[in-house]
Amino acid sequence: MLKIRFQIALFLALFLAFLAEAAAQGILLSPQEVNWIGERVFENECASKDENLIVWNEGENFMSLGIGHFIWHPANGKDSFEESFVKFLEYAKTSGEKIPHWLDTTPFSACPWSSREHFLSAQSDSRLMELKDFLIKTKPLQATFIVRRLEESLPFMLEKTPEVAREKIASQFYRVASTFLGVYALADYVNFKGIGIAPSENYQGKGWGLLQVLEGMREENGAPDAVGEFSRSANAALEDRVKNSPSGRNEQKWLSGWQKRVNSYIKQEGKLCLQE
Repeated sequence: MLKIRFQIALFLALFLAFLAEAAAQGILLSPQEVNWIGERVFENECASKDENLIVWNEGENFMSLGIGHFIWHPANGKDSFEESFVKFLEYAKTSGEKIPHWLDTTPFSACPWSSREHFLSAQSDSRLMELKDFLIKTKPLQATFIVRRLEESLPFMLEKTPEVAREKIASQFYRVASTFLGVYALADYVNFKGIGIAPSENYQGKGWGLLQVLEGMREENGAPDAVGEFSRSANAALEDRVKNSPSGRNEQKWLSGWQKRVNSYIKQEGKLCLQE
C-alpha cells in the first residue's frame, strides 16, 4: 500500500512539473491571431464600437472599460468581482505604455466616478475623453493582456483544485487549447466570467468561472468536439449561476445574451480570416 501511495505521489509530482513547464512556454500565437481574438472580444463586449469602450451598465456597481469591459470599482463601492482594469493598467505600465497622467498613480486609484448616475452626468469630463483615447490606442495591448490572463489561469486553478481532480482540469484545458479557436474560447470566457477561484465569485457555493466549466466537461470519448463540449458546459454553468443568484439581481435578463456568446465559440470558422 505504501509503495502504491508513493507511486501516485511521484506521478502527481511529475505531472505538475510537466504542467509548470508547459505553462512557462506560454500559448504560442502570432500577433495576427492575438489581434483576431481581441477583435472578437471587442465585438462580444462592445459590438465593435468605440463608444462602448467606457460604459456603466444599469444594475452594476462598477464601470466597464476597454475591449474586454474590464471592471473598475469606485472607492465607495467595492464589488465581489475581480477588478481587472487595474490589472490591465499594471500590465500596460510594465509594457512601457504611457498612461494618462491623472491615472498614473501608485497605487492605481479607484474609479473617480462614484455611481452610474455620477458617470452619466460627467460625460464632458476631460478625464473621460482622455481615458477613451487611451483605450482606443491600446486595443492591441488589451488583446495581449486577455491572452496573458488565460496563460496565467491554469496554475491558479490547479492550486485551488483537489489533487484527484487536477489531471482532468489540465487535460481539458489543453484539449480545448489545442486549436486556435479553442484558445479564443478559453480566453474570451476568462475575460467574460473569470477563472472561478475567488471565494466571493459564487452563489450558494457554486461558481461559474473557467474552472467550473472545465470541471463540467465530459471526457473526449463521450464528447470528441472539445470546443463544442466547452460551450455546452459553459451554458450549464451560467444557467446554474442564474438559478442560484439573489432574486434582487434579476440575472435571468442577461442569460440569453450570455448563452449567445458561448454558443458563438462553435460558430467562428466563417470569421477566421487572418491577414499574413
